[in-house]
Amino acid sequence: MNTLYLLLGTNIGDKKSNLREALAYILADIGDISKASKVYSTGAWGKTDQDDFLNQVICVTTKKSPSKILKAIHSIEKKMGRVRKEKWSERIIDIDILYFNDEIIVQKDLKIPHPELHKRRFTLIPLSEIAPDLRHPVLNLTTLKLLFYCEDMLPVQPID
Repeated sequence: MNTLYLLLGTNIGDKKSNLREALAYILADIGDISKASKVYSTGAWGKTDQDDFLNQVICVTTKKSPSKILKAIHSIEKKMGRVRKEKWSERIIDIDILYFNDEIIVQKDLKIPHPELHKRRFTLIPLSEIAPDLRHPVLNLTTLKLLFYCEDMLPVQPID
Protein backbone atom coordinates (compact mmCIF):
# COMPACT_ATOMS: atom_id res chain seq x y z
CA MET A 1 0.00 0.00 0.00
CA ASN A 2 1.22 3.50 -0.87
CA THR A 3 0.93 6.67 1.19
CA LEU A 4 -0.10 9.76 -0.71
CA TYR A 5 -0.46 13.36 0.47
CA LEU A 6 -2.72 15.66 -1.52
CA LEU A 7 -3.50 19.37 -1.30
CA LEU A 8 -7.02 20.43 -2.25
CA GLY A 9 -7.86 24.02 -3.09
CA THR A 10 -10.92 25.93 -4.32
CA ASN A 11 -11.92 29.57 -4.71
CA ILE A 12 -15.04 29.51 -6.91
CA GLY A 13 -18.66 28.84 -5.94
CA ASP A 14 -19.61 26.93 -2.79
CA LYS A 15 -16.06 26.24 -1.63
CA LYS A 16 -16.95 23.93 1.28
CA SER A 17 -19.18 21.87 -1.00
CA ASN A 18 -16.40 21.72 -3.63
CA LEU A 19 -14.00 20.24 -1.06
CA ARG A 20 -16.59 17.69 0.11
CA GLU A 21 -17.26 16.65 -3.50
CA ALA A 22 -13.53 16.30 -4.22
CA LEU A 23 -13.07 14.15 -1.09
CA ALA A 24 -15.91 11.86 -2.23
CA TYR A 25 -14.32 11.46 -5.67
CA ILE A 26 -10.89 10.79 -4.16
CA LEU A 27 -12.38 8.11 -1.91
CA ALA A 28 -14.12 6.50 -4.89
CA ASP A 29 -11.34 6.86 -7.48
CA ILE A 30 -7.98 6.93 -5.67
CA GLY A 31 -8.02 5.37 -2.20
CA ASP A 32 -8.95 5.60 1.47
CA ILE A 33 -8.51 8.90 3.29
CA SER A 34 -6.61 8.11 6.48
CA LYS A 35 -6.07 11.69 7.72
CA ALA A 36 -7.49 15.09 6.87
CA SER A 37 -6.44 18.52 8.09
CA LYS A 38 -8.84 21.25 9.05
CA VAL A 39 -10.00 23.46 6.21
CA TYR A 40 -8.06 26.72 5.97
CA SER A 41 -8.90 30.03 4.37
CA THR A 42 -5.91 31.47 2.52
CA GLY A 43 -5.17 34.45 0.37
CA ALA A 44 -4.58 33.76 -3.32
CA TRP A 45 -0.94 32.90 -4.01
CA GLY A 46 0.86 33.78 -7.24
CA LYS A 47 -2.06 35.66 -8.81
CA THR A 48 -3.50 37.70 -5.98
CA ASP A 49 -6.38 39.56 -7.69
CA GLN A 50 -8.94 36.84 -7.00
CA ASP A 51 -11.09 35.46 -4.18
CA ASP A 52 -9.47 33.69 -1.22
CA PHE A 53 -9.05 29.92 -1.33
CA LEU A 54 -10.14 27.14 0.96
CA ASN A 55 -7.36 24.57 1.28
CA GLN A 56 -7.06 21.19 2.93
CA VAL A 57 -4.37 18.49 3.03
CA ILE A 58 -5.28 14.82 3.16
CA CYS A 59 -3.38 11.56 3.49
CA VAL A 60 -4.59 8.75 1.26
CA THR A 61 -3.66 5.08 1.21
CA THR A 62 -3.75 3.72 -2.32
CA LYS A 63 -2.65 0.84 -4.51
CA LYS A 64 -2.39 3.14 -7.53
CA SER A 65 0.85 4.29 -9.15
CA PRO A 66 1.69 8.02 -9.35
CA SER A 67 0.81 8.18 -13.05
CA LYS A 68 -2.60 6.57 -12.43
CA ILE A 69 -3.19 8.93 -9.50
CA LEU A 70 -2.41 11.94 -11.71
CA LYS A 71 -4.82 10.64 -14.36
CA ALA A 72 -7.53 10.16 -11.70
CA ILE A 73 -6.91 13.68 -10.34
CA HIS A 74 -7.28 15.24 -13.79
CA SER A 75 -10.50 13.25 -14.29
CA ILE A 76 -11.90 14.44 -10.93
CA GLU A 77 -11.00 18.06 -11.70
CA LYS A 78 -12.68 17.79 -15.12
CA LYS A 79 -15.82 16.14 -13.67
CA MET A 80 -16.08 18.97 -11.17
CA GLY A 81 -15.87 21.57 -13.94
CA ARG A 82 -12.32 22.82 -13.70
CA VAL A 83 -11.18 24.81 -16.72
CA ARG A 84 -7.45 25.47 -17.01
CA LYS A 85 -7.08 29.06 -18.20
CA GLU A 86 -3.79 30.40 -16.93
CA LYS A 87 -1.30 29.55 -14.21
CA TRP A 88 -2.62 30.30 -10.69
CA SER A 89 -6.02 31.40 -12.00
CA GLU A 90 -9.24 30.88 -10.04
CA ARG A 91 -10.56 27.34 -9.98
CA ILE A 92 -13.44 25.26 -8.76
CA ILE A 93 -10.97 22.61 -7.59
CA ASP A 94 -7.25 22.03 -7.68
CA ILE A 95 -5.69 18.81 -6.43
CA ASP A 96 -1.91 18.66 -6.09
CA ILE A 97 0.21 15.64 -5.26
CA LEU A 98 2.54 16.66 -2.44
CA TYR A 99 4.22 13.34 -1.62
CA PHE A 100 4.04 9.74 -2.76
CA ASN A 101 5.69 7.51 -0.14
CA ASP A 102 9.21 8.94 0.14
CA GLU A 103 9.79 8.80 -3.60
CA ILE A 104 11.37 11.43 -5.82
CA ILE A 105 9.75 11.48 -9.26
CA VAL A 106 10.76 13.86 -12.03
CA GLN A 107 8.83 13.46 -15.26
CA LYS A 108 7.60 15.94 -17.85
CA ASP A 109 4.10 16.19 -16.35
CA LEU A 110 4.72 14.95 -12.81
CA LYS A 111 7.13 16.11 -10.11
CA ILE A 112 7.03 14.57 -6.64
CA PRO A 113 7.52 15.97 -4.07
CA HIS A 114 5.61 19.00 -5.29
CA PRO A 115 8.27 21.54 -6.34
CA GLU A 116 6.56 24.50 -4.60
CA LEU A 117 5.54 22.70 -1.40
CA HIS A 118 8.23 24.24 0.81
CA LYS A 119 7.43 27.79 -0.35
CA ARG A 120 3.75 27.84 0.56
CA ARG A 121 2.28 28.31 4.03
CA PHE A 122 -1.16 27.31 2.71
CA THR A 123 0.34 23.88 2.08
CA LEU A 124 2.69 23.59 5.03
CA ILE A 125 0.25 24.63 7.77
CA PRO A 126 -2.39 21.97 7.01
CA LEU A 127 0.34 19.42 6.25
CA SER A 128 2.00 20.13 9.60
CA GLU A 129 -1.33 19.45 11.31
CA ILE A 130 -1.49 15.85 10.03
CA ALA A 131 2.19 15.05 9.34
CA PRO A 132 4.50 17.35 11.36
CA ASP A 133 7.43 14.93 11.29
CA LEU A 134 7.10 13.86 7.66
CA ARG A 135 10.49 14.35 6.03
CA HIS A 136 10.90 15.96 2.60
CA PRO A 137 12.96 13.44 0.59
CA VAL A 138 14.94 16.11 -1.28
CA LEU A 139 15.41 18.84 1.33
CA ASN A 140 15.68 16.34 4.22
CA LEU A 141 13.64 18.57 6.54
CA THR A 142 10.45 17.78 8.43
CA THR A 143 7.21 19.60 7.67
CA LEU A 144 7.62 21.67 10.85
CA LYS A 145 11.16 22.71 9.83
CA LEU A 146 9.96 23.59 6.33
CA LEU A 147 7.24 25.75 7.88
CA PHE A 148 9.77 27.40 10.19
CA TYR A 149 11.99 28.37 7.23
CA CYS A 150 9.12 29.30 4.87
CA GLU A 151 9.26 32.95 3.77
CA ASP A 152 5.65 33.10 2.56
CA MET A 153 3.66 35.43 4.81
CA LEU A 154 0.16 35.07 3.32
CA PRO A 155 -2.45 34.60 6.07
CA VAL A 156 -3.67 31.03 6.59
CA GLN A 157 -6.59 30.71 9.00
CA PRO A 158 -8.58 27.63 10.03
CA ILE A 159 -12.32 27.90 9.44
CA ASP A 160 -15.16 26.36 11.45
